[in-house]
Amino acid sequence: MFPVSEEEKDRITINDKGITLKSYGLPLVFWGYLAAILVVILAMGLAVAGPMITLFKTDDLINKVLVIVAASTVILIPSISIGFYFYEKFITKQDSLITITHRVFWLGLKKVKYELENKESLEIKHYMDSPNVAKMQADPSLRGFENKGYFQLFAKLKDGREVLIDRSSRKADLKKIQELLKRY
Repeated sequence: MFPVSEEEKDRITINDKGITLKSYGLPLVFWGYLAAILVVILAMGLAVAGPMITLFKTDDLINKVLVIVAASTVILIPSISIGFYFYEKFITKQDSLITITHRVFWLGLKKVKYELENKESLEIKHYMDSPNVAKMQADPSLRGFENKGYFQLFAKLKDGREVLIDRSSRKADLKKIQELLKRY
């Protein structure tokens, strides 16, 4: 999720380089889930550490490979999980140049610059992946189960391509982001 108004000063930077929108992190409840995942992985690692060390000390190559694979799994699962929690996406726009930056642990992973067709060439499109069965049945009791789909904000580039900027289930949020980016 991205900020939708200029009043969100901690997530929006406006300067001579244009406007930069910084994505929001996950809500606190997800940090609780991460803590639970890490406790389970730690318990699993402690439970198998002794047998894995004993198995690694054998002369059998297959046992050593299995220990390395298992130890790698026990190390990679928490590392990758924590990486998801420290992922940030930045959208920077100045005139007809838009830059998308992806960072994990405050380190830049990927930075891509795009030249827009013009300053305002941002478009919202609606998508619905599956048929709206609840709506087709026209039963008022199924109204809460209707598939409303999702919306995507695209940037039209000079070369005619379209690049995905953001996705949301709320069109109003994308509309506000689109208007905010068009101003700079």
